[in-house]
Amino acid sequence: MPLLLTEAIVLHAFDYLESSRIIRLLTREAGVQSALARGARKSRARYGSALDLFAEGSAQLYVKPNRELHNLASFEITRSRGELAEEVGRFTAASTIAELALRFAGEEGSPQLYDTVSDVLDRIARAAPEQTISIGLAGCWRIVSVVGFTPELSSCALCHTPLRDAEDTVFSPAAGGVVCPTCSRTARGGRRIPGSARAAMAAWLAGEDSVTLSDAEGRSHQRLLREFLDAHMPDDRPLRAFAVWEHERWTAA
Repeated sequence: MPLLLTEAIVLHAFDYLESSRIIRLLTREAGVQSALARGARKSRARYGSALDLFAEGSAQLYVKPNRELHNLASFEITRSRGELAEEVGRFTAASTIAELALRFAGEEGSPQLYDTVSDVLDRIARAAPEQTISIGLAGCWRIVSVVGFTPELSSCALCHTPLRDAEDTVFSPAAGGVVCPTCSRTARGGRRIPGSARAAMAAWLAGEDSVTLSDAEGRSHQRLLREFLDAHMPDDRPLRAFAVWEHERWTAA
């Protein structure tokens, strides 16, 4: 049984039988992998806090060929990210990031995706409560871009006519971005967005997370992102974590 040593982030975990847990890991070398942590619920001596959601570290997996569930030999934690559990806005944003990574990543290693997810979780962990929506949106769009679905924001996604940055445009998720007035007549599911919304998306895709949004703007951006994801997700399963993040509003005490 080959031993895989890899950097890994815990994206999902659930109890199994009386004493174990099954965890879903995003790994640098092998994409998303599922692993059985034997005895993890019975004693924390072996894994400690390493199997908490969003924890990151060095994992050793005994890989079973042609099997979907492997055995976790050890997990040496380097980042716990306990801050994500301290504020519900951070937690829901981080859960959405984890959900997208699980849905888009396959079983092939992608260092760029791994580094992006790790960086985004760190940024959310540091976010002030009023910034979790904006920083979460920035992270989602960065993941979308890394996996090959970067939205077109500067020219028509259908005919490639350049569009002025400041003007209102129609954004068509099905077309893959903004469309010109002519193409908007035939583009499916288009919705008009202001130039400021395009500017915010461009900043997020560039790795910036200092965009300030009102509550209404945050809701609009989440809806736009969901529509884009619906058009490009690899399957039709509902995005449960995203739904919680989008429809609930949390405020600081």
